[in-house]
Amino acid sequence: MSVAIKVENLSKRFLIRHQRRERYATLRDSLASGAGRLIGRLNGKAARDPETEEEFWALRDIDFEIHQGERVGIIGRNGAGKSTLLKILSRITDPTAGRIRVSGNIASLLEVGTGFHPELTGRENIFLNGAILGMTRAEIQRKFDEIVDFAEVEKFLDTPVKRYSSGMYVRLAFAVAAHLEPDIMVIDEVLSVGDAQFQKKCLGRMEEVGRNGRTVIFVSHSMHTVLSLCNRGILLEQGRIAAVGSITDVVTAYSEQGASCGMSREWAGGDGPGNEMIRVLRARVELNDNVTNGCLTVNTPFTIAVEYRTNLTADLFYVGARLKTIYGELVFPSGCAPMLIEPGVYRSEYTIPGDLLNDGVYTIDVGFVRDGANLLYRAEELLTFEVHDVERPPGAWMGKIPGTIRPRLDWKTERLSA
Repeated sequence: MSVAIKVENLSKRFLIRHQRRERYATLRDSLASGAGRLIGRLNGKAARDPETEEEFWALRDIDFEIHQGERVGIIGRNGAGKSTLLKILSRITDPTAGRIRVSGNIASLLEVGTGFHPELTGRENIFLNGAILGMTRAEIQRKFDEIVDFAEVEKFLDTPVKRYSSGMYVRLAFAVAAHLEPDIMVIDEVLSVGDAQFQKKCLGRMEEVGRNGRTVIFVSHSMHTVLSLCNRGILLEQGRIAAVGSITDVVTAYSEQGASCGMSREWAGGDGPGNEMIRVLRARVELNDNVTNGCLTVNTPFTIAVEYRTNLTADLFYVGARLKTIYGELVFPSGCAPMLIEPGVYRSEYTIPGDLLNDGVYTIDVGFVRDGANLLYRAEELLTFEVHDVERPPGAWMGKIPGTIRPRLDWKTERLSA
């Protein structure tokens, strides 16, 4: 199998500038500083506040090969260097060191809708965006009906896209990009937008691209999507490669890596997951009082707690959670009773009893719903944690007990006859 992309000793450095200011300044100091800047400008010299520079290595010594026809998922926590790597592969930015060898043409889908003009109609934007993404006019005309059918916007094709809903805009933008025919397709998180039905449709399109022998490089925080789409994986950690191999092994390494730190998350300044209606402030797995080592065992009851801020007033507000395995399999959903809510900060929690879950790594999705069916926001994989089996040493008897739950049930046996 021929090599589509070969990356050797790739590194990327950024310089971060910091303004150096006095912690405390009197009015006299401020007036003197302002006067100095004014005199400097009058003399043709732009006065600047002293600055310091800090080096930040987004990527360090990256080496890997991707073969033609492979579907490779690049995963890692925020700040691991995933988007920087894709921008270098897409030739949007240059590396500081190292080199990349590419066999074939690359099409990048890093931000849905880039190149759309709000004043132009959907029809006009198909031709404009297609040209920006490298398609000839003849190619666009040949695929025009497929694009419109995929986007499901035929009725509004001659309406300016500024009047489209956000869902229509996303569907049209993805439809154009998804009908490219490059040798290598680079995709960054775009499948996280749109409703569930559209995401399924997009995933099917990406699987079709892979089956046709083209190379796909895909970045996502959704392990379920990565496992569905990809056959190989690369795990990045603080700008370095932490694991390369089958997608199942790499996802397992990622989940185990994040299981301990994913048990408690807090966002400084209230800049957590959410939108203008709801914002997550803190989420954590809380253990009962007699557990001090932070280890969840199959016998341990524990609490899932989420604190959030809302500006809503609603009669029927609902918080729900989905417990999933690292492979995206739903273990069970759970939710609170509908309640009245007013603007403020709230805490919602529920307890998972001991002797229920099997050992393994799990994730928690949390969703906020109004009026029974109006999803306000869903935080995917908000928490990650690992449950350990302390009763049975690894490899004992027949190995790990299969299944996602292993409740302790009361069995009784009686002799019925001789």
